[in-house]
Amino acid sequence: MECARSLPCRVTVCRDCCCGSPKIAGVDHDAQLARLRAEAEVRVSDCLDVCERANVIVVQPSAEGRAAGARNIWLEFVNGAAATEDVAAWLRAGGPGVAPMPPILDLHLFTPPRRR
Repeated sequence: MECARSLPCRVTVCRDCCCGSPKIAGVDHDAQLARLRAEAEVRVSDCLDVCERANVIVVQPSAEGRAAGARNIWLEFVNGAAATEDVAAWLRAGGPGVAPMPPILDLHLFTPPRRR
C-alpha cells in the first residue's frame, strides 16, 4: 500500500533555528522535503524544541496504523540522503502500524521530552 495515495500518513519536518538550517551542514534540506513529499503529506513545523537532535522528523500513522495501535514516531539526526530514503521507503510501505519500521531507522528513533 502506498502511504501518500491510499493511507493518509503525515510527516512533520522541523524547520527553524537548527533543523533545516545551515547549522546542519552537508544536507540538501529542500531535496529532503521533496523526497518525503513524494511519499506522504508533509507539514513543515517551527521548532519542535529538540534542537540538539536536528534534523527531526515525526511520522504520524495513518488511520489504519492508528487502529493497529501505532503512535507518532520521532526520528532524530535524519541528516543524509540515505536516511531520508529509508524514511521514504517506510512511508511507501505504509508507515507506522502498517509496515514494520526498517531496523536501520532504530538508529534514529527517540522519545521526545514531555512538553510543559
